[in-house]
Amino acid sequence: MEHTHKYDERGKQLCCTLEEKINKKTENHSDDDGHDHSNAEKSTFQMFLPAIISFVLLMVAIIFDNYITQFWFTGYIRIGWYIVAYIPVGFPVVKEAFESILKREIFSEFLLMSIATIGAFSIGEFPEGVAVMLFYAIGEIFQTLAVQRAKANIKSLLDQRPDEVTILENNVAKTIKASTAKIGDIIQLKAGEKLGLDGELISDTASFNTSALTGESKPDTKAKGETVLAGMINLNSVCQIKVTVAYTDSKLSKILEMVQDATAKKAPTELFIRKFAKIYTPIVVLLAILICVIPMLFVDNYVFRDWLYRALVFLVISCPCALVISIPLGYFGGIGSASKNGILFKGSNFLDVMATIQNVVMDKTGTMTEGVFKVQEVVFNPNFNKEEILQMVNALESQSTHPVATAIHQYVGKIDSTIVLKDVEEISGHGLKANVNGKELLVGNFKLMDKFSIAYDIDPKGIVYTLISTAYDKKFVGYLTIADSIKEDAQITIDKLKALGIKTTMLSGDKDTVVQFVAQKLGITNAFGDLLPEDKVNKVKEIIAKNETVCFVGDGVNDAPVVALSNVGIAMGGLGSDATIETADVVIQDDMPSKIPMAINIGKQTKKIVWQNITLAFVVKAIVLILGAGGLATMWEAVFADVGVALLAILNAVRIQKMKF
Repeated sequence: MEHTHKYDERGKQLCCTLEEKINKKTENHSDDDGHDHSNAEKSTFQMFLPAIISFVLLMVAIIFDNYITQFWFTGYIRIGWYIVAYIPVGFPVVKEAFESILKREIFSEFLLMSIATIGAFSIGEFPEGVAVMLFYAIGEIFQTLAVQRAKANIKSLLDQRPDEVTILENNVAKTIKASTAKIGDIIQLKAGEKLGLDGELISDTASFNTSALTGESKPDTKAKGETVLAGMINLNSVCQIKVTVAYTDSKLSKILEMVQDATAKKAPTELFIRKFAKIYTPIVVLLAILICVIPMLFVDNYVFRDWLYRALVFLVISCPCALVISIPLGYFGGIGSASKNGILFKGSNFLDVMATIQNVVMDKTGTMTEGVFKVQEVVFNPNFNKEEILQMVNALESQSTHPVATAIHQYVGKIDSTIVLKDVEEISGHGLKANVNGKELLVGNFKLMDKFSIAYDIDPKGIVYTLISTAYDKKFVGYLTIADSIKEDAQITIDKLKALGIKTTMLSGDKDTVVQFVAQKLGITNAFGDLLPEDKVNKVKEIIAKNETVCFVGDGVNDAPVVALSNVGIAMGGLGSDATIETADVVIQDDMPSKIPMAINIGKQTKKIVWQNITLAFVVKAIVLILGAGGLATMWEAVFADVGVALLAILNAVRIQKMKF
């Protein structure tokens, strides 16, 4: 028997582990709502072909019946013609109804459609019977196409692996399909090439651009034996990597699978509709039977055929497909739209929660700031030649691998090869010392100045940034300020969050003066620095204690406890970390904080569209149900109330994929 997923009251899937969800290789994916979307391998024309055949046959039959009468188009030939028109669209639905009964899911919408259309045939209403099933089939195709489009958005965003890789066989380079590479193969990766599979570096060292995975533009230098991942770009000379993970199991592949499986976590509205349909459908069938039978006891001129027709109309109208189709599609459209904008939701339930967020709590480094140190200001005594001293500092810092040294090198530029450094010494926890032109050069923190008794006339504690002090020939030259620069769109982010009425809080383990400076500059309401992970948890608990919803934005690894505690955890550039994939509910791929208010807006719009569809379906169906029970609505009105409303709801749900946020 086919496995059916089970969910808890929050929409979390209970029955399969994350690994099972990722590694499941079944071709046919079901959304567990009775709708199977396994037509990915079919072209649009192939999907519409059965409906086209039925439509042509139906139109010809209606013309023969009403406009161009044919003497031969009567009796069994006429019935046979309508049956042939019915089969292309009706047979799959009747088959689904039968299979659902075998699985003890008796009262499915497939059963409703089968009873209604076969019933229409039994009383001679052949055109209506074919039309109802035809429009139902068209609605299903539109749903499938919409789902495929949403999945395509996700796949085009994430599937960053190259199709081919160059492997070495007996020291001979050979280009093969990445999917055919085996564990143990040696990949030769040239400078500028993107790695296709996860592996182990067997060259001594290599530097990689990891922005496709982490959003970080700074190079990541790997040593022999370290792990490198699919999506990384080689920046240096040719290097060699031994494949350790199959193509389908690489980190990028797992993320792709996981996001496409996002509908495994259902939103509360979806879960409600699912439960509602299970109760609603059998009640509708019972009411249809009563509509047909009860009037026999009270109506003098009772005609069975007329009341059966009313009952069948009632069944078609009451079919819940407008809700069952459009609501999951609305959420899937929201996930697809977010993916197109670089925001990966791991479940439709998080779209609902994002729509209700009252507080955004964020980390500082890597979230609102670049996470890359840069020189902000150079304050030197005018008695010294600024350019000359900077060249000396740059030459000395080139002896260090510290991030500060990198920042200085990026600021000053190319190293002056004419500068001769002698007696270079690294003083742990202080800085660097060397002799230049027979004079002592000191570059480091102010502890270094104190150690060598260099007098200075500033208060280091009064300056927000990290300070790099410099002394030459026993005299204090001045200092450089080094800071992690604020992201370009950080200010826009805070402004948009405030416009949405959302409170902002910054929590960081960084120096409190730095945190307060960044918060004040951006206009963040509350800010706290010098925090340990447990301190962050306590701060978030204080907000939750006020019965307010919290979204935490951070790296998703060091902040795992607070991510787990929050209503929604967002990871910035966390695609390079398994821990992030496990803990975060939403991943922002390109590290832009402005995607936070965008994610909230997408959640709000998705929820709005879902409730528009629910209202539309219930109002129209209620009106036509009353008319149908009173004999005032025909099967054609029923078709509109069911399939027409479903198509309108689908078009409304698809609308979110075209919205600009």
